[in-house]
Amino acid sequence: MNNKIKKYQIFSVIFSFVIGCLLHLTYKLSGENKFVAMFSSINESTWEHLKLLFFPMLVTAIIGCLYFKNDIPNFFCSKAKGIIASLIFMVAAFYTYNGIVGRNFPAVDISLFFISVLLGEFISYLLVKNRKKCNNRVAAFVLIVLFVCFIVFTFNTPKLRIFREP
Repeated sequence: MNNKIKKYQIFSVIFSFVIGCLLHLTYKLSGENKFVAMFSSINESTWEHLKLLFFPMLVTAIIGCLYFKNDIPNFFCSKAKGIIASLIFMVAAFYTYNGIVGRNFPAVDISLFFISVLLGEFISYLLVKNRKKCNNRVAAFVLIVLFVCFIVFTFNTPKLRIFREP
């Protein structure tokens, strides 16, 4: 079973890398389609870049949950914790280095994306391996709230720094 989990985690990392990078481009390539905007980065704000992490990782969490459903009861909850850790790390690391340096650099931003995915998937792997019981309903609720926020805030952007383009 450990080997199946490792293989799935590797798949999750690669899938999130590839789809996350593509989601950076899909809004413009779609002719600024409103449906595509819900899942893609529509500008260079930190919030919009969090979609690049969230949606691919959510897809692999759902697929993996269906795949491991009976074998790993804490799978979905573990993946949810990994997603949340990725999002928190991305925001904290971006604003920390930006605050120290005074500006952002695309190469560092891209590296932070990759590190965030790796960190979140590693955390979820450790939690899955641990098999510690956790509440899948709470995890689902948190991810649904985040899902709704990503969509709502795409079209009704709050006047906060995280939503502004650097």
